[in-house]
Amino acid sequence: MKKCDVLSKVPSDVILRLVAGAKSTGFRARQVIYLPGDRSQGVFFLAQGRVKISKVTRDGKELTLAYRTAGDFFGEPCLLEGGPREEMAEAMEATLAIEVDRETMDAVLSTSGQAAYWFTRALIARRKDLESRVEQLIFKDVGAKLAELLLELGLQHGVEDGRGIVIALKITHQEMANLIGSTRETVSLTLSQFKRKGLIQNEGRRVILADREGLKALA
Repeated sequence: MKKCDVLSKVPSDVILRLVAGAKSTGFRARQVIYLPGDRSQGVFFLAQGRVKISKVTRDGKELTLAYRTAGDFFGEPCLLEGGPREEMAEAMEATLAIEVDRETMDAVLSTSGQAAYWFTRALIARRKDLESRVEQLIFKDVGAKLAELLLELGLQHGVEDGRGIVIALKITHQEMANLIGSTRETVSLTLSQFKRKGLIQNEGRRVILADREGLKALA
């Protein structure tokens, strides 16, 4: 748990208090961790793997809110009032998560100033990211939204080599579409246009940002 970004600067005695109310669980790829309406039991810290957080409508339409990777956390809305889950969490690959029950989290955050401080910073960052996503969905066209998404993925998961920035994250066209509120067909077409313009390259399911400045101009 000390490897989680939000807990990395928290004193060890506080970590031990969290561990006392924690349990670890493994999830296979594509396994649902929780669904809307499920009881909110605690906050999850990711030891390994990747988890998709999304909203799903009654008619099956999906909007991806975020991907959480190793060192991150999710399920924190339960800290507000402990009501039922409003979003879906799904493991995208073999995942190991540590769940700290809501009562333990609440007790630690109410008595440890450092823990509360770092969690507050993390939640403010998520609020800013969400506001940016809303702005994208409302005001930007698909090309701009996709260019901005690729730049964001490059910043979060990019590895630089001679060809540009390799996004070290296997993500499908459908997953990209869910992130920007578009369709798989439109995303595939737009990516093909980006490739013809020399903005990106492909390596299997991985995308290489060959011209970041060109993508920034679109975003």
